[in-house]
Parts: sequence; C-alpha cells; structure tokens
Amino acid sequence: MPQKRLIWLVSILILLSGCAVLGVSHYDDLFGPEQPRSRVVSYSQGGAKYLQQVKPVLDNRCVVCHGCYDAPCQLKLSSPQGIDRGLSKTLVYDGTRLLAESPTRLLFDATTTAQWREKGFSAVLNERVQTEYANLHGGVMYQSLLLKQRNSFPEQTILGNEYDFSLDRAQSCPTRDEYDDYAKANPHGGMPYGLPALTSHEFAQLQNWLEQGAQMGEIAPPSKEIQKQVDKWEQFLNQSGNKPQLAARYIYEHWYLANIYFANYSHNTFFKLVRSKTPPGTPIELIATVRPFDDPKVPRVYYRLMHERSTLLSKTHLPLALDDHKMSRLYSQFLGGDYEVNALPGYAPKLAANPFKTFAAIPVKSRYQFMLDEAELIVKGFIKGPVCRGQIALNVINDHFWVAFVDPDKNANPAVEALLVEHDDDLLLPAAEQSNVLPLSSWAKYAKRQSDYLKAKTELSNQIFNHGGKLDLDLIWQGDGHNPNAALTIFRHFNSATVVKGLVGQQPKTAWVLDYALFERIHYLLVAGFDVYGNIGHQLITRLYMDFLRLEGEQNYLNLLPKSHRQEIKKYWYRQSHLSLSEFINRKSLLGAESLIEYQTDDPQSELYLKISERLSDVLHQEYDYRAVPEGLKQLNRLPIAAVKTLPQVTFILARDEQGAHQAYTLLRHNAHFNISSLLNESGQRAYEEDYVTVLPGFVGDYPEAIWYLPNQAHVEAFTAGFAQVVDEASYRALKAQFGIRRTHPQFWQYSDLLHDVARRYRGVEFGLFDYNRLENR
Repeated sequence: MPQKRLIWLVSILILLSGCAVLGVSHYDDLFGPEQPRSRVVSYSQGGAKYLQQVKPVLDNRCVVCHGCYDAPCQLKLSSPQGIDRGLSKTLVYDGTRLLAESPTRLLFDATTTAQWREKGFSAVLNERVQTEYANLHGGVMYQSLLLKQRNSFPEQTILGNEYDFSLDRAQSCPTRDEYDDYAKANPHGGMPYGLPALTSHEFAQLQNWLEQGAQMGEIAPPSKEIQKQVDKWEQFLNQSGNKPQLAARYIYEHWYLANIYFANYSHNTFFKLVRSKTPPGTPIELIATVRPFDDPKVPRVYYRLMHERSTLLSKTHLPLALDDHKMSRLYSQFLGGDYEVNALPGYAPKLAANPFKTFAAIPVKSRYQFMLDEAELIVKGFIKGPVCRGQIALNVINDHFWVAFVDPDKNANPAVEALLVEHDDDLLLPAAEQSNVLPLSSWAKYAKRQSDYLKAKTELSNQIFNHGGKLDLDLIWQGDGHNPNAALTIFRHFNSATVVKGLVGQQPKTAWVLDYALFERIHYLLVAGFDVYGNIGHQLITRLYMDFLRLEGEQNYLNLLPKSHRQEIKKYWYRQSHLSLSEFINRKSLLGAESLIEYQTDDPQSELYLKISERLSDVLHQEYDYRAVPEGLKQLNRLPIAAVKTLPQVTFILARDEQGAHQAYTLLRHNAHFNISSLLNESGQRAYEEDYVTVLPGFVGDYPEAIWYLPNQAHVEAFTAGFAQVVDEASYRALKAQFGIRRTHPQFWQYSDLLHDVARRYRGVEFGLFDYNRLENR
C-alpha cells in the first residue's frame, strides 16, 4: 500500500475514533449507557405515592408552564407519558418552516419511551443505572430544580434582562450531557423559570421521588357506573349500516377535541372520542392520523371513548356533557331522519376536507342543529385547538365581538340546500392541500371559488328577500327557547383568545352572524383541517382564507342594518385600509334587499345590538355580565386612555368581600384597530387612542398576564383610584408594587394556589390550571 494512502487511512481512523470518543457520554462512564424505560407502575407498587405527594407539586408548580403542545422544549409534565417522553429541541409552533414537521402527539405518534428517543426526545429523568445517586445526578429534572435552589431569587422586584419571557425566545433544551455547561452560563435558568423556587418541603418531596426512581401511577380507572355509560355510548356510535357510520364520522370530526363526561355520574372523569382499529369491548388501538378525516387505512373505523388521564389545563379543556337526552337528540338528528346513505364516502383529501361533499347525504338542518346545540364548544375549538397560541392566526379577528346564528329553519330551506350542493366544489377548504402548501397559487384558487360562491349566495338571498322573504330579526336563532349557545362573545388577547356564552361587555365595534355553511367552513379550516406541524404555506393560507370567512360573517350582520348605512359602517370598520382582494371579493355579498327591521335613530348599529339582545333575552347567559361588577371596581371600565395603554391583555383580580370570601374579576384590555386587513403589519393598523377595557366577574382567559390582590374594601378603593392616576410605565410599576403579585413576590405560589382554588369555585366542571407563560415582568 502506498505510504500516502496509508497515512490517509490512519488519519481517517484516528478521526473516526475521536468522533466515537466524543459520542460517548461522560455519564455513560459514570452510570452506564442509557436504557429508555417507562416509569408507570401500579397503585400499590409506588403509584399511590406519586399521585398523593408528587403529582400535586408537579401540577401546581410545573404544569402551569409545561402543559401545552408548545410548552418549552415540548416538555409536558401533565401526564406520566409526557414526563417519560422528555424534551425536544424542535419547535412545534414555527411559522417559518418550509416543510411540514412530523407530529409528536403523546399517545398517538409514539407509544414507548424508546420510540420517543428515536424521534429525538431526550430524557429528563435518569435512564442509566438505577441508584439513588445516579437518579439525582443523572437527570435533567433534578438538576434544573437544584439550580433554582442554589441561586438566590430576587423578591418583589423586576427581573433583569437575563430573563427572556418572550414566547418566541430561543430554547436551549439541554440534555444531561449539556446541562452543566448550561447551568454555568445561565445560573438564573433553574426551574420554575422566572418564578420563586419550590419550598424546602416541596423540593424534598420531588427529590425523594426522583431518588427512588421516579415511579409514576395513573389516575384511577372509571367507576363501574361510568364504564357502563362508556359502553352504551360506544355501542351507539358503532352501529352497523351506512347511516349510523356516516353519522358517527360526522359527530367525531366535530367532537374529537372535547373532554367528554357523564354529568349524572361524575364531573371529574373525562374521555376523548378517538378513532380505533378495534371494536368496543377490546383495548383501544389508536388510528394516529394528522387530521381527524385523514385516511385511517383500515376496513372499518371504530369510535371509542378513551379515558383522559392528563392534568386538566384551562387552555385546552373543552368539557362536553353526555346523557340520555343528548343521545336521544343525536338519534333524532341523524338516525331517525328520513334520508338514505347509499354508500360511505372515502378519505381522499379533496373529498374528506370538504364536509359539504362528504356528508351531503345528511340533511343540512340536522348538521346545523347539531353544531348549534354545542355552539360554544365548536367555537372554542377554534381557540383551544392544539396550536395554543399564534398572533398570525388571531390577527384576523377583532379584540371584542359578538356572535349570533341564523335560525336553522331559515337556513335549511330547499333553495339553500340546493345552493350548497351546486357549489360544493367552491366550498373546498385549504386542508385539501394537506400540510405542505404553496400559498400564493393556492390562495388565488380559493379566492376564485369564494367569489363564485358568494356571488351565487348573494343572488339567491336577494331573490328570496325581494320576493316575499323577510330580512328581519326572525332570521336570528333564539336557541330553541332554552339554549344559551345562541349568543357568544369572543375576546382576542393578542396571541390567545377566549369564547364565552352571552353578549358580554360594552357594545363592540363588530359582530358576526354565522349561517351553516360559514360555521362549518370555519370549523374545518381552523380545527379539523389545521395542522399545527404544517409548513409556513399551510399556516399562511389558513390565515388568508379566514379573511374571507370573517368578512362573510360580518356582512351577514351588516345585511340586517338599513341598506343606506351598510357601506358607511363597513368603511368605519376598515378605515385606512388599502382595498384587499379579500374585501373586493366579499364586497359583492352586501345585499341589495332592504332590511325590514324598524330603526328609530341615526345609530342603527347600536339599535340592532339592543334588538338582538332583547330577542335573545330568555337564553342570554349572565355569568359574565359586566354590570354585575361591584361599583368600586366598575370604575375601571372608565379608565383614562393613558392608564389603558399600560395594561396587559388579561388581568386577574382577587378581592375579599366584607364576609371574607374571595371574589374573582377579570380586567380585559381590547386593542383597537383601524382595520384588520394586514397580515404582517398589525402595529401599523392599531388605533391606540380607541383602546378600552372591560371588567367582568369571574376569570375570563387562560393566560393571566397580571395578578392583583385586594384584601379589603379600602384596598379596592385605593386600587381603582390609583389606576386612574397611572400615566406611564413608572406609575404602573409603582401601583404593582402596592397591590400586584409579581413573579418575584415571595408568596407567589401561595397566591397561585388561592387563585386556582377560587377558579375551581367559579368554573366548576370547566376548571383547568392556568398557564403562566405570558405572566408579565413589570
């Protein structure tokens, strides 16, 4: 062998051997190689200790930041499976990726700890030799807790610039091999991040648990009575025949995000409706598709109720009560109807992503009534789906608006049904493109289809209302006389949002009226068809298409106003707006027919709000009636604009009344806009001088940004008087020092526990832990 070639080979071998040495972990030498394992054990084997002593600490100190899809480092501590899975350096929410990311959903996309390691997740628990020393020093969780204990944390002050609380902050997500270097460079980076350390007792509980091998137990299985209900519902949803199977598919595609419970038996045992390869009576084998309508690749889909064992989080909790009345209602809507299903539809993307084609055999009235029965749940799905956050997704809506619905008897006449059949191709949604989309070409295609559909819809509406049909308040659904889902309020909080029943707060700038086709399209756009792991094109086309749907909902409302005022009011909503193609297309949907509602003033919009409120008065939900706030706090509704500008989006207030009981209130700041036409220049469209606030009873929102505590009436009066004097950041911080519970408050966790205790009382079955990732540092 020539000498040069020999030297070259030796060099390569040395290089490779060096790489091998570099690839060996220091902790492999200390504790042996990693062996991924599940820590879930039975109640008697150590699960009881976890459930009684460890889980409460993790829930109330850790899950409040590590719970959602985009929790820091994808570390979800809300279930044993999430703890076993560990952390990842890959972002779930990434608005710049060119190609869709592989999904990483717990229980769905991997079923063992070893499989998660193959997907790039690294352990937070020690997975090497199981000794007490190794279990502590070989695990990231213990090291991050210890780092916090070893470094002092400031009290009742503003944290320095070394702390980054932005949602898009760079994430290190160090493995155990990387953690020592991370700790040296970031002594402030211990957990809980940017919040006070655990008490010595809490730390000792977690230390002992980790030291003993971090065994975890699952919550108790459902009771026999509840299991009987599960069996009954699974039988109902899995009947033989085309008609029951198509109905079950429709129900599933609308309820799969819900936390289902049986109200007559328990308010804290929940289930997820899932697709399974296996029939009732056998273990569930999940069909793990990205979307609920993707091809299951099995001859028969079974719809099963899977016990939800994770800690409940306010931001993802969507409770849905089932009972015999609900089953009877579903039977009358879907199984008892006079229609036939000659063949079951397939799962090709362009068919499955179009509910108007897939479910054409089911009468429109049945589908629409089904959605209206749980309208708040369906709309909450737009907000509480897996994305958890996203300014780009939410800057398509205003900060405060009301929603009403077209009456199903008016919306399901033969002419409307024929319109949907004739234009079902025009109603195709972007999910047909799957998760990798070229946005510009796709947008042009969908813009043309929206234009064609709106033209036909407007022509039909003008024909109806110019030939005997009444364009009046009878078009508004009254909740069948008993259903509070007839009226909803949506609050946007910049990059999160909240939905509540009722027409809540002051009269808003805009409102929507949803008909069946619009309601269905929003669900399949933002929920069933949206892939949080999709590429930038998928996220962009979803946002652009939602422009069409928002405008359509607004114009359904505008059409109830006098013809002479419609364009003028819309121009006010879209001040300083360059005419976008979306607005040009939707301009065609303003009706030529005159409204038959009688107006008495030159402010018909205010009159219409009052008339809608009167029409729905028997079913309006009153839990968040802002008029019920005590007079002392009600003054906050009239804060001067200088004070309003200092406020975060969501503020929680705890106040003790004269009887010593704690009452909950929420102060919401609504950001005003000249228009919401711009995709990327939201700040340029802001009408800062028109911002306003609403004080509501209870807790509205899932991400408190500021927390205030008022122990008596004197503090309430001083607080409201002080807020009226706030003019800048300095005066806001001075008031916060008096009444605020800052991140650095030495009793922060005690107040956090109090906040959740009060929330349990207010929210009942809707209670879930709040998320502190947006808590301000001021």
